[in-house]
Amino acid sequence: MLGIAKNSRRSARVAERRHSRPRRSAVSIAKMLGDEVLFFRTLATRRSKLGAVSPSSRALARLMVEHARPDPEGFTLELGPGTGVFTQALLNYGIPAERIVAVEHNTGFCRLLARRFPTLSIVQGDAFDLDTTLAAFPGIRFSAALSGLPLLSFPKQLRLKCVEGVLDRMLPGKGLTQFSYGLHGPLEAMPGRLAVAKSKWVLMNLPPARVWTYRRP
Repeated sequence: MLGIAKNSRRSARVAERRHSRPRRSAVSIAKMLGDEVLFFRTLATRRSKLGAVSPSSRALARLMVEHARPDPEGFTLELGPGTGVFTQALLNYGIPAERIVAVEHNTGFCRLLARRFPTLSIVQGDAFDLDTTLAAFPGIRFSAALSGLPLLSFPKQLRLKCVEGVLDRMLPGKGLTQFSYGLHGPLEAMPGRLAVAKSKWVLMNLPPARVWTYRRP
């Protein structure tokens, strides 16, 4: 009888472990994916608010920072940081988090960024209305600006307003870096008004993307 009781308890424990595995696995996967889960949830509900169809790769983030060439002693503006892939690349480059001003519209992403980068200056607001959004940073001129905004989803005049609004806040000679999946960038060069440069394709990204840099001539 004692042996039967031990076997029964052992079988019960095995069964309990078997039944609990799927739940623990689901929790582990959710924790592991973390920002990816939030990203795709946002993608499903608010597609027009995202510049990417999947979280940007580290290769694209590195190229964005390389083209932006931020100054660790200056201030860097980041528009639409999302889950913070470009933010982390800036930190890896040597930019202090307290020198980065991140403008993000989505509440969930703002909370995620605040947990991940406690000293980051996060502003929840509209990147297309920087006069209002950056009112708490009067007089600051940025050494670099990076954008993950879905500019191609907006009319051309609104794209131009956004890009020029950023360039109006840049130090002389500094520009805005913007990634895009399209064959053509969000804006073409405008003689006397807007200079444009593009990078090679980043194939280690889903889908492949390239970096566009905008400056005053």
